[in-house]
Amino acid sequence: MKKYILLILTFVSSFANAQSPARDYTNAVLWQQTSGEYRALCFQAYNFARLSLKEALWADTSKKPNCIIVDIDETVLDNSPFQGHEIKKGLSYDAADWTQWTSLARADTVPGALAFLKFAAAKNIETFYLSNRDEKDYAATLKNLQASGFPYANDAHLLVAKGTSNKEPRRQKIAETHNILMLCGDNLSDFSNIFYRENKNTFEQVNENQNLFGIKYIVLPNPMYGDWEKPLYQGEKPSDQEKAKQRLGRLKSY
Repeated sequence: MKKYILLILTFVSSFANAQSPARDYTNAVLWQQTSGEYRALCFQAYNFARLSLKEALWADTSKKPNCIIVDIDETVLDNSPFQGHEIKKGLSYDAADWTQWTSLARADTVPGALAFLKFAAAKNIETFYLSNRDEKDYAATLKNLQASGFPYANDAHLLVAKGTSNKEPRRQKIAETHNILMLCGDNLSDFSNIFYRENKNTFEQVNENQNLFGIKYIVLPNPMYGDWEKPLYQGEKPSDQEKAKQRLGRLKSY
């Protein structure tokens, strides 16, 4: 009997270890999909954005057309179903699965995003959608934005990645013709190049620019993935299992 119990425990342990990289993200995805706190934080972010936008308009003296720059994923579109799909497959991310997901053009809106951007459009403020989605995702992304009713969802206002994840050149291009009143995103690199990660800790940059958050920089919650995770890992292309082990090792305790 003890022999069978040992075999069962070994099997369960092996299964749990095999699933651990995906299981790491289960709570994060469920929190985004089911918690009132996630929705409250999104509404809070866009409520602050509305108030701050009114202040920015009152102080505006630029002769250029006004605009807002927004990221897409986890800023205006919710991709948690994709993350859930990957977890159920025992993966953290698969590029082919991502392409399949984006091609569906079925991502729901992030709470508060659509109402805020419609409010901005009513004030004659344009929206530029600045995303690091690939060019092959362009048509489906535009279809998703248009189907959701987002203002300025057209070829002139959608900018995807073209060989680099650094958004600064695209922001500068927009700044040539428009006055950027506000930027919304779930990653710090959505706001300024000073936050662009090259294996650096951005605490210092955040502290130095703390007065801009909630005013010019509007941050949306994303517990599932982001640039913040990259510096956690060491080694050349660590596996999901190795990443899970390194994440565990990075935790602070007492």
